[in-house]
Amino acid sequence: MKYNIRGENVEVTSAIKDYVEKKIGKLERYFDTPPTSDVNVNISVYNDEQQIEVTIPMTNLLLRAEENHNDLYAAIDLVVDKLERQIRKYKTKVNRKFRQNGAPKHVFAELEKEAMAAQTAVEEDEESEMEIVRNKRFDLKPMDSEEAILQMDMLGHEFFVFTNAVSGNTNVVYKRRDGRYGLIEPS
Repeated sequence: MKYNIRGENVEVTSAIKDYVEKKIGKLERYFDTPPTSDVNVNISVYNDEQQIEVTIPMTNLLLRAEENHNDLYAAIDLVVDKLERQIRKYKTKVNRKFRQNGAPKHVFAELEKEAMAAQTAVEEDEESEMEIVRNKRFDLKPMDSEEAILQMDMLGHEFFVFTNAVSGNTNVVYKRRDGRYGLIEPS
C-alpha cells in the first residue's frame, strides 16, 4: 500500500507517519495478497481535538473511517479498529454469499483478483459510462423530520429518505460532520 499522509494545522512528524503506516499496515493480514491501493490519511487538529480520516479505495470496496479524540495516537488506534470491523463485515458478507452458491472457501481473494482485472479493463476503456450496480426500492413512510432523524440513528445510517407528512414532498435528513443534522427538501 502507498501512503498519502496529510496534516492540517499539524506537522506530520516521522514518528506520526511511522505509527500510521505500522497500524494501517496491519490490515494487510486480512488479504491473501496485499492491496495495491493508495491509503489517504488526513490528520487535522481543531481546538485541541485531533481528527484522523482514512480512506482506502479498492475495487468493489471503499474503506473509510474517521475518528476524533484528544490523543492523536488513540484516534489512530480507534480508526484502525473501525477499518478492521468494515473488512471483517465485508468478508463475512462475501463469503456467506458465495457459500450459499457453493463457491470455495477463499472467495475474498479470488473476488479481489477478478475485480482488479475488471478495473484494469475499465481503465483501458476511456469512454466507459457510469453504471448503476445496485438498485434499492422501498416505501417512503410519511413522517416529520424528527422521526426521520430517529429512524436514521436507529439504523446507523448517515442519511435517511422519507416523505414529509406536512408537505408530501420527498426529503432527506443527513448527519453533518459537526454532529448536527441537515435537511434536504425540493424547492
